[in-house]
Parts: sequence; structure tokens; C-alpha cells
Amino acid sequence: MPLYEHVMIARQDLSNTQAESLIEHFSTVLADNGGKVVDNEYWGVKTMAYKINKNRKGHYAYLRSDAPAPAVQEMERLMRLHEDVMRVLTIKVDAHDEGPSVQMQKRDERDSRRERR
Repeated sequence: MPLYEHVMIARQDLSNTQAESLIEHFSTVLADNGGKVVDNEYWGVKTMAYKINKNRKGHYAYLRSDAPAPAVQEMERLMRLHEDVMRVLTIKVDAHDEGPSVQMQKRDERDSRRERR
């Protein structure tokens, strides 16, 4: 099956648990349609470069999936219809990278710098 990476931005006024439950909801949508989520990461609330729907910040989430194209299309359709999701980006990749994404590596790097002080 093809491999995909998805980045989703949810509204800033959601709680962290609500944003993480969105990840679980869309993971089950993929699973119900014959795919599976290989890995997911919650990146937290980040400031955006420009306003989207009058919001300056948003909850970012990252999913790696192994799913057929119809399952991905259904998940994207439901994401675009969901009122809490502002933006969705899906790309097809040849292989998933091992380990955490670049965003999570940056967070680990910052944490190690704070410990030295």
C-alpha cells in the first residue's frame, strides 16, 4: 500500500486532549477503510505565519499512514468537513523516516539546551 504523511492544523481554542482526540478519530477513519496509522505526533500549539479563519495559532498534528488511496481520500474529506480542522496537507512518500520528525527533534534539542544551564 502507498505511504502518506499528513499534517493537520486544528483551532487554537481546543484543549490538548480534544486535539489529540481528533488524531485518534481520523486514525480510526483510516483503519475502518483498510489503512493503518504507522505513527502519530502531536506538535502542540504553534503560531502561524498568517491568520487562518481569524486564528493566529493552531494545534498541529502529524500522522504517518500506510493506506489505500480511497481511505486517504475519505479521511481528507472528513477533515475538510470537520469544523475544528482548519488546514490539511497530505503528501505521498516513498518511505517513512525512522525516528521522530524534525519538529520533535527540535523540541528535544531545546530541552537538552535548557538542562545545561
